Amino acid sequence: MSDTILITGASGHLGRLVLDALLASGKVAPANIIATSRDTAKLGDYAARGVTVRAADFDNPASLDAAFAGAGKVLIISTDALDKPGRRLAQHEAAVAAAKKAGAKHILYTSMPQPDDSLVTFAPDHLGTEKAIKATGIPYTILRDGWYAENLFMSLPHALQTGSWYTSTGQGKIAHITRADTAAALAGAILKAGTESTTYTLTGPKSRTAEEIAAIVSAATGKPLNVVHVTDAQLAEGLKGAGLPEAFIPTIVSFDANTREGKIAMVTKDAETLSGRPLTTLEDFVAANKAALLG
Repeated sequence: MSDTILITGASGHLGRLVLDALLASGKVAPANIIATSRDTAKLGDYAARGVTVRAADFDNPASLDAAFAGAGKVLIISTDALDKPGRRLAQHEAAVAAAKKAGAKHILYTSMPQPDDSLVTFAPDHLGTEKAIKATGIPYTILRDGWYAENLFMSLPHALQTGSWYTSTGQGKIAHITRADTAAALAGAILKAGTESTTYTLTGPKSRTAEEIAAIVSAATGKPLNVVHVTDAQLAEGLKGAGLPEAFIPTIVSFDANTREGKIAMVTKDAETLSGRPLTTLEDFVAANKAALLG
């Protein structure tokens, strides 16, 4: 059924928001949506609304035949399997192969900005997945998702407690986009997907330095936040001292290095165009999440 939409990773934060956006659009019947997850119990509320729920485990490619059966458009939401080199790319390739075997008419994928020119440690996973999708010959939509505003929750609550935000981003800029705005753009891309192949880059409406972000956060919370610029090595040492698992430290440091080198500073209108609505500003996001930032 070419009008059937399949969403992978549907029980995750982003997946649920995409389902919500599709259902709220009024353009897709719940019966025409297939939501997949390793844990289908987490999708019970969507099953109750008429969405088809199926189990899918990317680490078990043989299980994907039944999960992907009948899918016309397939949105592959990238996994968070960063524990072992090559695991995430293998997962994605299994999903791409399953989509092709199922006879999908269009494949959509959540990638990252400039995966071919990025310092982020997992960029090759995204680039490899994009190549696998293109190799199928199936029309595709690559959605290169920018950095979520929600990612600020990983560092700012602690920084606000101490009054110091340690970063190696230098004067590099980043245009944070909320997860909800990303999901709305993904839903718009799904509805628009046809016979053409397209690549979009989804960013927030304005790119800012760490100092500019800190000023917004400080104004909203009423707490001082001083940006302390450090080297990548110093940042890594600080993260180690804070107890972060050593396996993840290079990835966190690579985020800052990538920002410093201007590889995530782009601002596009793609998310606003696809979603059909204005994007949430960083000021509004921070104000709405002041309690979470204050921890």
